[in-house]
Amino acid sequence: MRSVPARAVEEKVRDLCIDINYHMPRDMLQAFERARETEVSPPGREVLTQLLANARTAASEGLPYCQDTGTAVVYIRQGEEVRVEGRLEEAVHRGVSAGTREGFLRGSIVRDPLRRQNTGDNTPPVLHVEREPGDKFHIAVMAKGSGAENMSQLRMLTPADGPDGIRRFVLQVVREAGPNACPPVTIGLGIGSTFDTVAWLAKKALFRPLGRRNPDPYYADLEVALLRDINRLGIGPMGFGGKNTALDLRIETAPCHIAALPVAVNLECHAHRVREAEL
Repeated sequence: MRSVPARAVEEKVRDLCIDINYHMPRDMLQAFERARETEVSPPGREVLTQLLANARTAASEGLPYCQDTGTAVVYIRQGEEVRVEGRLEEAVHRGVSAGTREGFLRGSIVRDPLRRQNTGDNTPPVLHVEREPGDKFHIAVMAKGSGAENMSQLRMLTPADGPDGIRRFVLQVVREAGPNACPPVTIGLGIGSTFDTVAWLAKKALFRPLGRRNPDPYYADLEVALLRDINRLGIGPMGFGGKNTALDLRIETAPCHIAALPVAVNLECHAHRVREAEL
């Protein structure tokens, strides 16, 4: 049995919170560059040029890439042969708080959804922990901006709707979001399980590296087909038209009831910020 001190978890979460807000992931920057090369819309190309310039400035000046430094979503995969010395939830909470304060990040979380008192340090985070075989302890942190989150949707389809129904729903969500989701977007698509869990499947899909297809060839093909159809909508970067409405779409699935087909679409704006590490 391997031990991981809670203090080490706190420090790593703090570092990841700062890093993801200052430095756009390399795969996203490369995706911007590829999109700029293929974009047929002149305003769309200019938007992508500005996004790249913004990323360079943020990294060189030590500034957040976007003023919305997001909800901190922390996804931990904990090996069954690893135990945490201390309270895991408290360590993650302290790490997000420290990262927000030390990184001069915006506090965007309110304590109560209706009375709207800001907590001041972007806490509490959203924490997901999954157990898996082995002795690895993997931490991933996402800074999830609310603009695209607000455009996300969940629908309880029926099995009769099938793949065509899913396609219609996904295209509807992206079309209705339009420029409000700050495209080019990255899309997490959850299919299956239940009402409460399918939304997590969609969010979990966003933690997968850009371009990594679902290991099931059936769903890998569906990812490619849906991405192609979305980019035919013509929304383009920031809604200025063009062929780069979405940079990627990833699907996560789970078993479901014979009478159900839950589907969730979680949109992520161009500021798709994820960092991960192992302890």
